[in-house]
Amino acid sequence: MTFCYVQETLAKHQECLKKQRDAVKQRLKKLAARQADIKPTRPLTCSCLCLDQKKSSAIRESVVRKYQEIQTSLQEDLRITLSHLEMEERAAVSALDGVMERNCALIQELEQDLARFSLALDQINREPDSAAFYSYPEQLDVDRVVDVLEQSDTSSVSLDEAKAEQILSLASNMLLLVCSQTPLIRKLLKSYSSEVHLDPETAHPKLMVSPRRDSVAYTDAWQPLPDVPERFDATLNVISLQSFSFGRHYWEIDVTGKTYWELGVTYPSILRKGASEDCWLGRGPESWCVEFFDGEYTAWHGGVPHQLPFTTAFCRIGVLCSFPAGLVTFVEVDRMTPLFSFCAGTFSDRLHLALCPGHNHDGKNAKPVVLFNSSSPTSDL
Repeated sequence: MTFCYVQETLAKHQECLKKQRDAVKQRLKKLAARQADIKPTRPLTCSCLCLDQKKSSAIRESVVRKYQEIQTSLQEDLRITLSHLEMEERAAVSALDGVMERNCALIQELEQDLARFSLALDQINREPDSAAFYSYPEQLDVDRVVDVLEQSDTSSVSLDEAKAEQILSLASNMLLLVCSQTPLIRKLLKSYSSEVHLDPETAHPKLMVSPRRDSVAYTDAWQPLPDVPERFDATLNVISLQSFSFGRHYWEIDVTGKTYWELGVTYPSILRKGASEDCWLGRGPESWCVEFFDGEYTAWHGGVPHQLPFTTAFCRIGVLCSFPAGLVTFVEVDRMTPLFSFCAGTFSDRLHLALCPGHNHDGKNAKPVVLFNSSSPTSDL
C-alpha cells in the first residue's frame, strides 16, 4: 500500500509539474511576442522599453507633427509680419521717390530761371535802356520753393517706428514664452519634482549631512555616531528620509566640481553593514545608479555595469523614478541630455533617493553633493 501511495503521489507531482511547465512555456510565448512588439527599430540608450512599439511610434509621430505644425505656424507668422514691414518700406520709399522727383523738378525750374535772369542781366549790362530792363519782375515767386521745402522735410516720410517696436516686443515675448516651455522634457520632469531630505541616521560616519539635510560631503574624521541598523558603516552612502511607492518623482542633484560620485534610487532593504559589494549603489538587485569616476560614467544595477559615452564633467544630474512604467531615468539637466534608463518592470518596494559623494581624493573631490528641492506637485497620471 505504501508503494501505491508513493506511486500515486509521484504521479500527482508529475502532472503538476507538467501543468507548471506548460504554463511557463505559454508565458514564454507571450513574453516573446511582447518582446517582438517592444523591440525598437533603431538603437536606443535605454536598457529596455516599457511602451508598445506601435503606441510609441504613434506618440513619436504625433509629437513630430505637432512640432512641424508649430514650425509652420511660426513660419507663416514670420511671412505675414515681414510682408507688412516690406509693404510699409515700399510705401515709404515710393513716397520719398515722389518728394525727390518734385525737388529735382524744382531744381530744374530754378536752374532755368537762373539761366534766364543771367541772360537778362547780361543784356541789361550791355544795353541799359533795353526792354529787358523793364521786363524784370519786381518780386520773385519764392512761395513755390517754400512749399516744396516744407513738403519735402526729411521727417515728413518715416516708418511707423512705434508699431515696429511693438512687433519687436511681441516677438521678444513670444521667444520668452517658447523658452519657458522648452525643452518640453524639462517642463515635464519639473512637474514631477518631489521634495526630499537626507536622513542623517543612514549616513556613513565619515559623511557630513548639512543642517538643512539637502547636501552631503565627505570628511576625514570618523564621527562618533550611534551604530543604528539604518546606518551604512562601510560604504559612503546616505539615503533620503522620504520614500515613494507610487506616482512619478524627479530630483536634481548638483555635482559641480566633483571627480567622483554615485547617485540613484534604492529599496530600503539594501545592505547597510559590512564591505559586501551589494552595499554599493547599483551592485545589488535593490538599487539603480549612475557613477562618475575618473572622467567616466557608468550605469549600475545588479552588479552589471553599462559604460556611458560621456566624458564631460556634468554639473547637475536629474533622476526620474516612474512607478507606472517601472523606469529609473538619469539625465544631464542643463541640456536635458538622456544618460541612461533602467526598466525594472514593477518595483517590489518603496524607493529612496540614494547618494554617495565619494572620498576626498586629496581635496579634488571635497565639494558636497547638493539636492535641489522644488515644491512642484508630483503626478500620478
